[in-house]
Amino acid sequence: MKCSACECTESKVLESRVTEAGSAIRRRRECFGCRRRFTTYERAQEMPLVVIKKNGTRESFDRGKVQIGMVKACEKRPIGLERIEQAVEQIETTLRNEEPSSEVSSSRVGQKVMEHLLRMDDVAYIRFASVHKEFDDAKKFAEVLAALSGGGASPPRSTRGGGGDRGKQQANGTSLAALTGGRRNTRKSSPTQQPKKK
Repeated sequence: MKCSACECTESKVLESRVTEAGSAIRRRRECFGCRRRFTTYERAQEMPLVVIKKNGTRESFDRGKVQIGMVKACEKRPIGLERIEQAVEQIETTLRNEEPSSEVSSSRVGQKVMEHLLRMDDVAYIRFASVHKEFDDAKKFAEVLAALSGGGASPPRSTRGGGGDRGKQQANGTSLAALTGGRRNTRKSSPTQQPKKK
């Protein structure tokens, strides 16, 4: 394995472990030349996952592109790179399992990213959603902020992703479906009034 910093071909493995999704082995290495540490992944070769863009063109699913987008959204937030890498791994695995044809729309990829960011950090979610959903006025930001604070969002339909995340979403009244592309329930119940006796 060649070091990207000094191009030395010799390195040693410091740590090896299976990723959370179970589809790869993550290895931490140290270069013998410059002592720089870097991460490599070992994966089984699979059919390429094809992303269908909005204009109809197709391109191979790019893990690096998804990771860069999530890193930008999480900039200056308390979220480590390893957690983002795990999220990207889970996103790709989920998309492969959900799409037997190995073709997925770019909007579906974006929705999966938003679902993970919503569980990780509200600010990171808003940053990514503002680009993916193309927010063009302050009203859309206000609607998302209201939903995140529990102001009118419907209860969550899906709670996959861990008990801690489930509790947080239920406490805030935040609907994962509403925030990542569904509709919010804005109906308010009012107490029934009894007729006055004459």
